[in-house]
Order: sequence, then structure tokens, then C-alpha cells
Amino acid sequence: MTARLQDFFRHPARLIPLIFLATIVAGTLLLMLPLAHLENDVTHVTDAFFTATSAVSVTGLAVVDTPFHWSWFGQFIIMLLFQVGGLGIMTSAVLVGLLVSSKLGLRTKLMTQTEISRALSLGDVKAVLLRTVALSLIVEAATALVLAIRFSMYGFGLGEAIWYGIFHAVSAFNSAGFALFSDSFMSYATDWWICLPLCLSTIIGGLGMPVIFEVTRRRWGRKQWSVHTKITLVGSAILLFGGWIAFLMFEWSNPATFGQWPWYDRILPAFFQTSMVRAAGLNSVDIGAMNQDSQLASIILMFIGGGSASTAGGIKVGTFFVLLLVIWAEVRGEPDVTAFRHRINPSVIREALTVALVYVACNAFGVFLMQRFEPDLDLMSIMFEVTSALATLGQSTGVTYDLSEPSKWLLAIAMYTGRIGPVLFAASLALRSRHRLYRYPEGRPLVG
Repeated sequence: MTARLQDFFRHPARLIPLIFLATIVAGTLLLMLPLAHLENDVTHVTDAFFTATSAVSVTGLAVVDTPFHWSWFGQFIIMLLFQVGGLGIMTSAVLVGLLVSSKLGLRTKLMTQTEISRALSLGDVKAVLLRTVALSLIVEAATALVLAIRFSMYGFGLGEAIWYGIFHAVSAFNSAGFALFSDSFMSYATDWWICLPLCLSTIIGGLGMPVIFEVTRRRWGRKQWSVHTKITLVGSAILLFGGWIAFLMFEWSNPATFGQWPWYDRILPAFFQTSMVRAAGLNSVDIGAMNQDSQLASIILMFIGGGSASTAGGIKVGTFFVLLLVIWAEVRGEPDVTAFRHRINPSVIREALTVALVYVACNAFGVFLMQRFEPDLDLMSIMFEVTSALATLGQSTGVTYDLSEPSKWLLAIAMYTGRIGPVLFAASLALRSRHRLYRYPEGRPLVG
């Protein structure tokens, strides 16, 4: 391997996508083993690749029925893939290295920093890795314990209840969207002891590790929180409450969704939907039976996603609210974009615009292609599927099983792009930035 080629692969913005792809390929090969599926089924390469991509990208879209197609070994491989995908390939790789050596190389720190957050200093990487895994295991274990106890009350055997608890706890925290029930959690839509722990786990995982670390840091009050943490917390609360109210309004009298229950039982399904639609992709009502208003609201929330450096997808809460602040400043004629008495750096605004516009372009292109592949599907279903894949969410209107081969590959590419996209762009913008020693004359093209 030449020196130029070695330098090419050393760049985190190029190496991270390749490692994700290698993990997907390895998962595909494992899922194609006879041990991975039940005896009466056959796993085609497209279905195995789609499932592995969905797991590694922590999306949750499925082209086969998870509990009735995959064996215990296949389900374990899927859980392992979305656990690795949730923690981050670089995070997992470095943690394995920590078991062998207590020292981290500069290049490894740079790659890990790219995966976790550009805001971290190099000296923090090792501590952040350990805290990330510790927090993940604590939340997953607590959620799994509550779920296992509750499943045992429904008549599950001890081993089965523990397995179902662990699988769904890991799926929720890592925003994976996979479930061992064919209807996801529709059979438990009004069960607070199952749905609420899943919601809380998803919300925590969707905030992002930098935010969680700041909030839980000792001797730190709200005055010391960064602008990023404040925007993420306030923005997430607004989206969570706004989505909850919107789903209650749109689905209150729909007999196929909330309307089938008494009024007091409609509160939890609405909260479950608004918690899951920006991150995990689990569902407790039939998404295909929801009104188009609710489906459109879901698409918007999917597109926004969760917090930066979190297990959720989308353009991220910080990106969305920075753009809102830009609009607000422009409408008011303010010279600077401010948030919580801080000026937003112009480079951050450029990054937010870049990420949002690239997502819009990719989403529109995906919808355009899928319309050609699936002429019999309505536009809303196509928009929902493509947005769900690109935002690595996993909710579906129920058409994923019946998609053609080209559409499956299209969604697989969208899931992969959605997972590595933010990391790739963040690394590219951070590592390729440079300062010119000159400036061009100013021009003012007409806008609007």
C-alpha cells in the first residue's frame, strides 16, 4: 500500500464510513448462515443486507418478520449489530483496544472524537468512552429489569421474559426500532409498565452523550451548561410536548388508533408515538391507519430527529433550532444570531445550513427514485418510508415487506447514508477547514 493510499484511509472522514460498511457486510454474512433463520425459511442476500444495514444504522426497518424469520442466534446477531451501531463503531473499536492497552494513539483519539462529538478535547476521549458505555449499560439494564418483570406477569417464561426485556431495552436506548413482536408494541399500547420505560430510555438515548454528561456533571448548575445543551434540552422538550399534543388532536377520534380506547387510555399511546418518532421507531398503534395529518407530523419529527452525538437520526435538534434562530434574527433585523445570551458562530450556521439542505436533497432524490420503483404506492407512504430510512428511524406505514428489490436497496443506501452522513460531514467540515490570506470583493445577490 502506497503512502498516499495510507494517508487516504487514515482520514477519519473516509475511514469511518468504510468501517461501518465492513460491519454491515460482516453482519450480512452472519445473518445468511443457516443457524440465523428458522428451519422453514431462507434468507436472501438482499434481505440479509437490508437487515444488517438497518441494525448497524440503528433504524429498525424490516423486510422480514423478525420474531418468525430469525432464530435466537439471528436475533442475537441483530441485537449485537444495533448495540455496536448505537455506541458507534469507533467507540467500540477503541474500547476493545482499551482492554489490551491503557494508552490511546493520537489518530485513534481523533477518529473516536469524530464519532462522539467534535466538542470533546483529546484528553477527554478515554473517560468519555468509559462513561458512555457505563451509562448505556446502566440505562439498558434498568429498562430490561422492568420489562422482564412485566413480561413475566403476562405469562412469559423466565428465560423468555429476560431475553425480551434485554432485546427491547437495548433496542430502545440505541434507537434501533427492532421488536420481537410482529406488531411492535401495539398489544401493549396502554401498559404503562412497558411503554413508559421504553419512552424514557429512548428519550435519554436521544439527547446525546455530551448533553447527558453536562447535566449529570457534579458541581455544575444550569448557568454552566453550554449553549448546545440548553438548545438540545429546550428544543427536545418543545418537540416532545408539541408532538404529543398534535397526535392527540389528530388521532383522538380515529377508531383505528386512539379512538378504540377510553379517553384516559389515549394519553400514553400519544406520548409513546411522539417519543419514538424522533428516535427509536417502535410503535404502539398502526402507523398505516393514522390520519395523513399525523403521518405528515411524523415525517417532520423524523426529519428533525434527536440530539447531536446521540443514537437518534435526522438533522438533529441543534441544527433545526439554529436555523430557526437564524430566521428569527433575520426577521427582527438583528446583526447577530443569538441564543441564551450567546452569539452563534457563523461557521455553525453554515454547517447547519449544509446538513439541512443535503438532507432535503437526499430525501427528495430518494422519494423521486422510489416513485419510479413503486408506481402503485401513494406519495405519502413513499415519503414516510424514505424519510424513516434516511432519518434512521424505522417506523413504517406497513409497505416495507412488499417492496421491490430496487426499493429495498434504495432504502438500505438511505439508512447507511443517514447513519454516517452527519459524522462524515462534521469531520469533513472540521478537518478540511482552512483560512485564506485574502478575501474576495463583497457581492450581494438578490434573495427572495
